[in-house]
Amino acid sequence: MIYLLLSILSSSIIFVVFKLFKRFEINTLQAIIVNYFIACAVGYFGFVEDANISEIPSKPWFYGTLILGLLFIIVFNLAAITTQRSGLSVVSVATKMSVAIPVLFGILYFNESAGILKIVGVVLALIAVYLSSIKANTGIAIKKKNLIYPILVFLGSGLIDTLIKFIESGYVNKTDVALFSSTIFSVAGTIGVLVLTFQGITGNLKITGRNIIGGIVLGIPNFFSIHFLVMALRNNGFDSSTIFTINNVAIVLVSTVLGIILFKEKLITKNWIGIVLAIISILLVANSGI
Repeated sequence: MIYLLLSILSSSIIFVVFKLFKRFEINTLQAIIVNYFIACAVGYFGFVEDANISEIPSKPWFYGTLILGLLFIIVFNLAAITTQRSGLSVVSVATKMSVAIPVLFGILYFNESAGILKIVGVVLALIAVYLSSIKANTGIAIKKKNLIYPILVFLGSGLIDTLIKFIESGYVNKTDVALFSSTIFSVAGTIGVLVLTFQGITGNLKITGRNIIGGIVLGIPNFFSIHFLVMALRNNGFDSSTIFTINNVAIVLVSTVLGIILFKEKLITKNWIGIVLAIISILLVANSGI
């Protein structure tokens, strides 16, 4: 449980950092790419022992990290497009409701329990995510021509969580968890550099120290959010469907509270209902296996 709590805390800190990006006018793409390398460095130099980099391609999970690294970049860019065309609320809902994909995968592929408490808890979790994410006078309104983008964000985010569970459970040894996490970020960062290189060739690139600092600040909690999630998934106390549900809903809950405390965000009635449902869903899902 401690690993799950640390993952939730790390992901919630990421929310705070992203909010500060807007305040300090930091280029999100550049900061994201820098963040991948920082996250890789934190994992490799802080948690990996006696690793030979030349042996990484021979690891059974290596090709999985290539797919995950590519997905990280793709989903990020899709999220950016969705934000521009349909708003931040739509991205938030699409990302967090994607928890349904790894939950369903865990139940069907790993034959995890699907009792009435868990089913009700997951349904309430999805409703809670929706209600907690919508903002006053905006709601969730998507033009038909833009519908494909939040759908792709939903599928991509769900696929990332599902692949992490699949690869972790079948191919990652306990001693390789940090190296596995670091390699994912390294791949994502390398692909990101190719994107920046293309921008530089086309004359649309301007790297600033502010963007680099933003990436450094983001990279530290980002590594721990993935690392601790993988460690939580390795714990036999909870099914992966339980872990993913609690993780996603708790992040929404904690992020909302931090938004109120740190950024004086105002909540509408639907948001408060979402918070209450989030708490109930966490209690139901956490106790579903007892």
